[in-house]
Amino acid sequence: MKNKLKIFAFLILLTSCSCSEDEKIVFIDGETIDNSPIDSEFPNAKEVIIDMAAGFNLGNTFDNGQNPTTFLESKPIIDLYVGAGMNHVRIPTTWMDRFDGDHIADENGNIDTSHPRFLELVQLIDYALSQDIYVVLNTHHESWLKDNYDGSEAFDIKFQNLWTGIATFFKDRSNHLIFEVLNEPEGNLGEFDGDGPFPDPTDATAIEYTRHLNNIGYDAIRATGGNNLTRIVMVGVNSQGNALYLDEVYPNKISLPGEGSDVYLAIQVHSYSPWAFCGETGSNAAFPGNSFFEQGIQDVSVHASGLDVAINYGEFGVGRASNASERNTPLVRGYYKTVADATIGQSMSYTVWDDRGWFKLVDNTATDFTFDIVPFMLD
Repeated sequence: MKNKLKIFAFLILLTSCSCSEDEKIVFIDGETIDNSPIDSEFPNAKEVIIDMAAGFNLGNTFDNGQNPTTFLESKPIIDLYVGAGMNHVRIPTTWMDRFDGDHIADENGNIDTSHPRFLELVQLIDYALSQDIYVVLNTHHESWLKDNYDGSEAFDIKFQNLWTGIATFFKDRSNHLIFEVLNEPEGNLGEFDGDGPFPDPTDATAIEYTRHLNNIGYDAIRATGGNNLTRIVMVGVNSQGNALYLDEVYPNKISLPGEGSDVYLAIQVHSYSPWAFCGETGSNAAFPGNSFFEQGIQDVSVHASGLDVAINYGEFGVGRASNASERNTPLVRGYYKTVADATIGQSMSYTVWDDRGWFKLVDNTATDFTFDIVPFMLD
């Protein structure tokens, strides 16, 4: 896992074992493996993203409490994934919403560092870091912000306070801890919700709000100094982080936090497209072919190359609220492997979504993987 991929200007053929001949796609700017480790004390985002490689989400836990938020419940899951060869964990965390009002941070964004759930979170983060893997910590279901944001200073100050508190507390952690400013910008930041009330992702104001809040969090983190000056910070795009809107939200380098000059900045995108296949109400009959996913990842790679920014695919997967047997198929296992191989092949990292529910990838005892999806994906 501790390898760097060097970019060469030649063509490679990226395929997954589930692809048919007519689904194969030629990728540009492929990579070959260099066994030398990262040798910089402060590796940049491109180096870190490559080193992160494969990872997983500890979903429906610190983001909404559907799963227990204790260290003892989460440790075996981390151990299982690390034992399988994964090199990072994303810990979705909600600070000022959900949990029936029992929030880690108050209404002004000030963190209660003695809150029992926060103490469990800190213990889990430190344990994961002790395993020499990367940890991505974010602000997740902050609906108070996303659904109500109006560009006013009052919201900005609260969000700034929140990130100042997070960044200050974890200031001395190693560069294996990564901050993700805001999960899945949506609501007034832009999403597709039928007849409203929220603006579409291409709405100019929604795009401006998304960039602005990403800047608020980014600036707050950097302002705390110390290790946070060179810590990797990820920002996302609107429409629930949809990879399709990368070029809308960040069309050029100057639109990025730091105006494209920060080598420690990365972008996180998500992909559950097409929802008719990937979503929990979807069907395997809607599978569009592996080239659909490969082409989408290549499109993101081409735009990211122009921005000169590294990319993490922070969520993807296939869920089923019913008919879970559809997930126990070569087609679904092939989808996961295709996305994994395609992202790694484009010098990205990936963080598969696992919520231990519709998108579950580990069994209820955290001793084995569900439907052999993860071992197949990593093979």
